[in-house]
Amino acid sequence: MPGRIVEIAEDGHHLMVHRGFMVVKTGGEELGRVALDDIDAVIANAHGLTYSNNLLVALAERGAGLVLCTANHRPAAWLWPADGHHAQSARMAAQLDATRPLAKRLWQIVVRAKIIQQAAVLRALGQPNSGFRLLARKVKSGDPENVEAQAARRYWPLVMGDDFRRDPKSGGVNGLLNYAYTVLRAGTARAVVAAGLHPSLGIHHHGPTNPMCLVDDLMEPFRSVADLLVVRLLAEGVDEVTPEAKREIASFLIMDMATAQGITPVGTCLQRLATSLAIAYQTGEAKLDLPLEPLPLDLARSPAHAGTS
Repeated sequence: MPGRIVEIAEDGHHLMVHRGFMVVKTGGEELGRVALDDIDAVIANAHGLTYSNNLLVALAERGAGLVLCTANHRPAAWLWPADGHHAQSARMAAQLDATRPLAKRLWQIVVRAKIIQQAAVLRALGQPNSGFRLLARKVKSGDPENVEAQAARRYWPLVMGDDFRRDPKSGGVNGLLNYAYTVLRAGTARAVVAAGLHPSLGIHHHGPTNPMCLVDDLMEPFRSVADLLVVRLLAEGVDEVTPEAKREIASFLIMDMATAQGITPVGTCLQRLATSLAIAYQTGEAKLDLPLEPLPLDLARSPAHAGTS
C-alpha cells in the first residue's frame, strides 16, 4: 500500500528522527511527527529547513525520497537510496545494456498510454476526444513523428482553455501543475528505485543535467490524471498553491485506478509499471504493466471544464 507524501511548507523547521518517527520541531518545540514506515516521500517546500543526518539515513533505508523544491514548487534536488532492490545490480546492468530497438518499442507503449489517458480526461470534462484515439494508433516505435507533441498541442487548450500556456517557471495554475507533478515525480522516483533501476537512465528522456530521466519517462501516462485534479481545484475557485490545494494534491498517489488486477492505488500502479520495465530489460520483451483507461472515480466526477483566463 502506498504511504504518505509529507510536505514541509513552513519556514525554519528542523526535521529529525526519534524512535521510528520523523519529528518536526521549531524553536525546540515539537510540531508533529509521522511514522517513518508510513512515508513515501518528504517534500521540502520551505526556506531555512534543517535535517539530522540520522533522519536522512532512516528515510533512505526505507526507500523514501526527499525532494527539495524551488520557490515555484519545482523539484531542485532529490535524495534516493543507493540500494533499492535485492537484484539491483543485475537489473541496472540489463537497463544499461538495453538495445535501442527495445527502448523505442517501450517508448511507443508509454506514449500510446499517455495519449489514451488524455482522451479519458477530455471525456470526463465533456470535451472532444475521439481524435486522440486515432493519434494513439499513429504512434510508431520511438514516436519518430512526435505524435506526443501533436496530442499535447490539442490537449492543453481543451483542458485549460485557449489562453493557457504551460510555463513551469510561472505561478498560479502552472504552480498547481508544478506541485502536482512534483508529487507524481516523487512517487515515480520511489517506484523506480524500489524496482532496482537507475533513475538517470531513461527510455526516451536524456540530458546531462537531469538525474531523473527514467522517472520523467514513466510518469508520462499519469500526468493527465494530475491535470484533472488541478482542473477540479480550479473549478472550486482554487488557482494558487494554497495549503488546502497541497493537501488535495498530496492524496493523488492513493487514488484508485482500474487495472487488469482490479482497482489499485496510483502509487501501486507506478510500482507495477517500474517492475514490469525491469523485467522487460531483462527479458528483451517490450511489455509494460499500465493502468486501464477509466479514471479514478473521484476525479471522474470532477466539476465541468474550468478553463483559465
